[in-house]
Amino acid sequence: MFDSILVANRGEIAVRVIRTLREMGIRSVAVYSDADAAARQVRDGDTAARISSYLSIEDIVATALETGAQAVHPGYGFLAENAAFARACARAGLVLIGPPAEAIEAMGDKIHAKATVSAAGVPVVPGLSDVDDFTTAAAEVGYPLLLKPSAGGGGKGMRLVTGPAELSAAVESAQREARSAFGDDRLLLERFVTTPRHIEIQVLADTHGTVLHLGERECSLQRRHQKIVEEAPSVLLDEATRERMGAAAAEAARSVGYTGAGTVEFIVSAKAPDEFFFMEMNTRLQVEHPVTELVTGLDLVEWQVRIAAGERLSLAQEDIRLNGHAIEARVYAEDPARGFIPTGGTVLALGEPAGVRVDSWLEPGAVVGSGYDPMLAKVIAWGPDRAAALHRLDRALADTAVLGLTTNVSFLRRLLADPDVQSGQLDTELVGRRLDSLVSASVPEEFFVAAAVDRVIGLWPSAGVVDPWDVPSGWRLGGRGGVTLRLRARETEALIRVEGSPEAASVAVNDGAAVRVSARRQGDRLEVHYGDQFRRYLRAGDWLARDGVAVAVVERPNLLATHGETAEGGPVVSPMPGTVLVVKVSPDERVAAGTPLVVVEAMKMEHTVVAPVDGVVSELRVQAGQQVALDETLAVVTPEAER
Repeated sequence: MFDSILVANRGEIAVRVIRTLREMGIRSVAVYSDADAAARQVRDGDTAARISSYLSIEDIVATALETGAQAVHPGYGFLAENAAFARACARAGLVLIGPPAEAIEAMGDKIHAKATVSAAGVPVVPGLSDVDDFTTAAAEVGYPLLLKPSAGGGGKGMRLVTGPAELSAAVESAQREARSAFGDDRLLLERFVTTPRHIEIQVLADTHGTVLHLGERECSLQRRHQKIVEEAPSVLLDEATRERMGAAAAEAARSVGYTGAGTVEFIVSAKAPDEFFFMEMNTRLQVEHPVTELVTGLDLVEWQVRIAAGERLSLAQEDIRLNGHAIEARVYAEDPARGFIPTGGTVLALGEPAGVRVDSWLEPGAVVGSGYDPMLAKVIAWGPDRAAALHRLDRALADTAVLGLTTNVSFLRRLLADPDVQSGQLDTELVGRRLDSLVSASVPEEFFVAAAVDRVIGLWPSAGVVDPWDVPSGWRLGGRGGVTLRLRARETEALIRVEGSPEAASVAVNDGAAVRVSARRQGDRLEVHYGDQFRRYLRAGDWLARDGVAVAVVERPNLLATHGETAEGGPVVSPMPGTVLVVKVSPDERVAAGTPLVVVEAMKMEHTVVAPVDGVVSELRVQAGQQVALDETLAVVTPEAER
C-alpha cells in the first residue's frame, strides 16, 4: 500500500479524495494554483504544494516527486483522462490511480471507442466520424442530430441540431469550444435518440482480470447536456435489462484492458427501455459516484487506491447488492433565471444540511472565480426507497445556502418537485421543456420585509439612554413618519415602510396593508415574527437565505433610473464575469435584432450575446481576450431612428 499520494485536483473532489486517504492512513499531498492558495484542499491535505496549473503535466509530476508521493490521484477533469499524463507518471516511477494510458487513449477518442466496443459486441448509436463535409454527413445521419467533440466529455462542445439552418453555426461553436476545452476540434455526428434517458454503469476492474459492474445511475436530468441530478438505481430498468447493460459495460471495459473505477455511459429511449446504445466510457471517477457508494456500501476511491496498489477485488459479482435509493443534486454557481450563466463572488456565509452526505469545498471566505468549473458542492440523500430519498434531498436543499453569490439551489428544489420527476418519468429534455416553470427571478415579499427590518436593527441604538435624534423613527411634528426604503433583489423592487422599533414594528410593502413584525439578530441568523409566522434567515451583509432561496437585497439610493438604464439605444452587457472569446461585429456595422455580437466564456461555458434591437453598432468597447465583469457594457446598438 502507498504511504503518500498526491491529489492532482481542486475543489470538492480534492477534499473528498483526501478524506478517504486520511481514513486509510495514507499521507495526502494537496496542490494549488495561485487562485486557490486559500482553498480548502490546502488545509485538508497533510501537506500542500503550489503548482503553476492543474493542466501542467511537468509541474505536477515534479511536485509529486519533490513531496515524496508514490502515486497520483487525478480526480476528474483536468488531467484525469490524459494519456500523456499517465505515461509521464509511469516514466517518473509514479503510479497513476486510474487505468493504463492505452485504455485512456482508446476510450478518450469517442470515434475510436465506438469502433472498439462495437467490435466487442456492444451496441452503439448510429453516427459518422472523421467528417469533412458536415452538410452531407448530417443529411446521411438525419435530423435531429448531436454534434459531439471526439476528444472530451462533460457536455462541453456538444450541440443539438434540429435542422439544416442551424448546422453551420453549431459546427463553428462546437469546434471552437472543443479546441478550447480539449485542444482537439474533431467532431462526430450521432443520431439523436428521441425521449432519451442517460443511464450509466459503474465498473471496477482489478489488474488480475476481474471486472465487476456495480449497478446503474440515472443521469437524465440535465441542462446544457450536463448532469444536475443523478440517482441510483434507475426506475426505468428491470432486473433483466440491468444485468444485460451491466454485462455490456463490463465487456466494454475488458475490450480495452481497463483497470480501476470507470463508467460506461448508455443512451436509452424512454419508449424502448430494453434497447440501449453505448455513448462513451469515462476513464475516471465520476462526479456522481456518491450515489453508487450509498446504495452499494463501497468506497470507490478506496477501491481505486487498492487496485492501483495491485490488490485483488475481494468481491464477486453476486456480492453486489443495491440497497435502497440515493439521489444527488449538484450545487452550481450559476443563475438559472438567466440561462444558467455562471456567477461568482466571495462566500459570505454558508448553510449546509445535516443528516445527508455533502461533498463540498465551500467555507466562508472562499472565492468563486470564473476560471474553473462552476460546481460548488453535491448534496446526496439516501432513503429506503425513491420517495424517501427525494423527500430527504428536498429538505436538505432547503437547508443549503451559499451567501455571496447566486446558485441553483432553489431551481433544484423546483425540479425535484416536478410531477414527472416525482414519478420517475425522466428524459434528458425534461428541463428544457419545463424551464419556464422551474426558474424564477421573482423574490418572495417576506425577504424584503426581513431585509428592511434588519436594516432598522442596524440603525437602532443598542442600549442605554439615547438621544431621540439617534432613533431612526422618522419622527416629525405631528407624529412618527417611519423609515421608508426602496429595496431590490434580482429583478424585483419593493418600497418598504417600517414604523416602530425592531421588536414591535409595523411594516407595509408597496403601500399595502401594514403587518406587525418583530425581529432580532442572533449571530448570523435573523429571527422574524411576520404576522402569524416565525421565520429564521441566514444573513450576511445584504444577503438573506431561507428554504433554499438566497438573495442579495440591496438598497436603491433613489427612485430615478441610472444613466445606464436610460442610455439611448440598446446597451449590451456581459451576462457573466469572464473572457471575451470572439467579437463578431465591427463599429458602425448594421445589425438585426438577434445578431451575434460577442462570445463570452466563463468556467468553460460559452455565452453568445446578441443585438437587442435592429440598428447600428455605435459603440464597441471590448476585444477578444479581454476580461469583463458581470453587467459590463460590451457594445451599444443604436436604433436607426435615433441616429
